[in-house]
Amino acid sequence: MKLSPAPAKHPAATIERIETVLLDLPTIRPHRLSVATMNGQTLMLVRIHCSDGVVGVGEGTTIGGLAYGGESPEGMKLAVDTYFAPLLKGADVTRVPALMAQLDRSIKDNRFARSAVETALLDAHGKRTGLPVSELLGGRRRERLPVAWTLASGDTARDIAEAERMLDLRRHNVFKLKIGARSVVEDVAHVAAIKRALGERGAVRVDVNMAWSELQAARGIAALADAGCELVEQPVATASALARLVRRFPVALMADESLHGPRSAFELAKLAGADVFAVKLEQSGGAYAAQQVAAIADAAGIELYGGTMLEGAVGTVISAHVFATFANLQWGTELFGPLLLTEEILAEPLDYSDFQLTVPAGPGLGISLDEDRVQFFRRDRATRTVSLANTTKGG
Repeated sequence: MKLSPAPAKHPAATIERIETVLLDLPTIRPHRLSVATMNGQTLMLVRIHCSDGVVGVGEGTTIGGLAYGGESPEGMKLAVDTYFAPLLKGADVTRVPALMAQLDRSIKDNRFARSAVETALLDAHGKRTGLPVSELLGGRRRERLPVAWTLASGDTARDIAEAERMLDLRRHNVFKLKIGARSVVEDVAHVAAIKRALGERGAVRVDVNMAWSELQAARGIAALADAGCELVEQPVATASALARLVRRFPVALMADESLHGPRSAFELAKLAGADVFAVKLEQSGGAYAAQQVAAIADAAGIELYGGTMLEGAVGTVISAHVFATFANLQWGTELFGPLLLTEEILAEPLDYSDFQLTVPAGPGLGISLDEDRVQFFRRDRATRTVSLANTTKGG
């Protein structure tokens, strides 16, 4: 089923073509999680070219390819090229919510790919109207967002040195530690050592990425509370186990992987299964869905945190626009993704200063890509370069 073209009587812009590309970017250090160790990040960029000359850009990113979930940047590209693009071509690009609703009827799941497409549509419409995306989404309530930094080298001394450097730069004073790959005793000792070193200068939180059993979690959370940890993210895999752990300890428990958009948020809220929701745009299915997750949390008395899938600049900025519209954002955000990368793909870098990120104020996402850098890091360009080098070496 093809989406309806724009009515002839309405001079709206239509979608002429959709372009996707994979970018491979190195990270500043190995990023160790319980599910994977990342030495680089792959971004799937999508550009939507409109009949009025406007081009919107979106991004799809995951953590460790398929290690985190059922979508990967490569799979997103295939989905957009094969299924999204034919449905979108010729459609009225100015009716973003209606367009996404039509896509919902034709494409199941694929939340990450859907989020990338929706971002590009919102970026294009913001550029067309001269409004920032946050204004298209109801209006921003804040100009700057607190940003936590994740310590995930796996080495205690190195993590302490990294945290000290972030404090000196006034870039971050909230630190989330990735744990779960080692024993509970080793993980707790690691967290306790870092908290002792930082003292009251820095808050410490942990993310277990579902690595613990319920019994391990009960022991580990109690010890983490004694060590001064203020929040534990998704220590167990299931929502029911998380609900059984909530409010047993003097530390906040946050749901992350248990959240897959508004329906799962509603079910978790009914269970009173978390103190905090980590809202992630891609995991929710896009900006509108993330706002619904936040509204459910607010109604249920659950606090909010702006999460990340370690997105690059484009994915980080759309998240910033959405989080800026939330009525409540009690636990700040984790939008540090671009800072984990060694390479800048924006013409003008994002403003991280005084422990916060400034939400861009320009039309659409309010950013411009550095096209030379984008072209340099394209995966297909790298493939051509390697192929040519091999041919030359072979004579």
